[in-house]
Amino acid sequence: MSAGSVALIVPSDFGVADLYELGIPAAVFGTPQPDLADPWYELWLCGTGSDTRGAGPGFTLHTTHGLDDVVNADTVFVSWVPEEVIEENAPVPPELVSALRKAHDNGARIVSQCVGAYALAEAGLLDGRRATAHWMHTALLAERYPKIHVDDSVLYVDEGDVLTSAGMTAGLDLCLHLVRRDLGAHVANQLARRMIVPGHRPGGRSQVVDLSVPASDDQSLTAVLDWARARLDEPLTIEDLARRAAVSPRTFYRRLQATTGTTPLQWLLGERITRAQVLLESTDLSVEKIAGLSGIGTANNLRHHFLKQVGVSPSDYRQQKAPVPKHRGLSQQ
Repeated sequence: MSAGSVALIVPSDFGVADLYELGIPAAVFGTPQPDLADPWYELWLCGTGSDTRGAGPGFTLHTTHGLDDVVNADTVFVSWVPEEVIEENAPVPPELVSALRKAHDNGARIVSQCVGAYALAEAGLLDGRRATAHWMHTALLAERYPKIHVDDSVLYVDEGDVLTSAGMTAGLDLCLHLVRRDLGAHVANQLARRMIVPGHRPGGRSQVVDLSVPASDDQSLTAVLDWARARLDEPLTIEDLARRAAVSPRTFYRRLQATTGTTPLQWLLGERITRAQVLLESTDLSVEKIAGLSGIGTANNLRHHFLKQVGVSPSDYRQQKAPVPKHRGLSQQ
């Protein structure tokens, strides 16, 4: 048994950009982490061609499964459609559409990265739902599939059994979000630390953030945020953070938003929710006590913000995450 099977659909031919987006879920779900969760996920590389081999510029990728195996997976990842689907309005390969429909009907969680959303859309899995893709392709997605509520401003959208993300690195944010859903915040945070990436970038964060290269490395901001994380149970304000950074509140606000894409108060709330998640997973402390230790104040406040941010109550979250189920139902919230 494992934490769940993940079928990664590999096209019969791909380029460097495709390899990057294929590599993200492969790295997250295909690298065992026995000290974090044992067993880990089981990754299946599912080829779309009869030779089950993807060929790239100067390399080949041998796959372990075919499209027929997708139906039996717990989670299915698709990050690709042929270029002519986007450029020439060609149809999405019917065998891919059929495989996604069958997998979804069989209870699988279906996930897309970037233009993979077009395959989910063609399968009818996004009708009446919110969805996203890379901002360069969302306008066309909305035009071709008017039943979808396309959001071009977010990193990813979680609709429970169907999830979509923007392109490139947003796929990593979505993968870590899935690990957080399946195995808890502590495991996701430790994995992110090993990958040297932020532990949690909320899906609602903008795809387009001004990340202009600063004149010098801003180590002071990192130090301030680390200082704040160690004091989440205290009544921190933007003035406290700005004072620690030796800048005005307005300057601190601008620098934090330019660097993280969020405001100081939103950043604090996100960190406090993550702290509450870890405490719910790892302790038997009361919700009231956890609310105080995470800096959210009262149990009612924690329930309100937790439900809004995570989608379930603190009590339900604790019940879901301890112990972690080791069966197909793991992939469902």
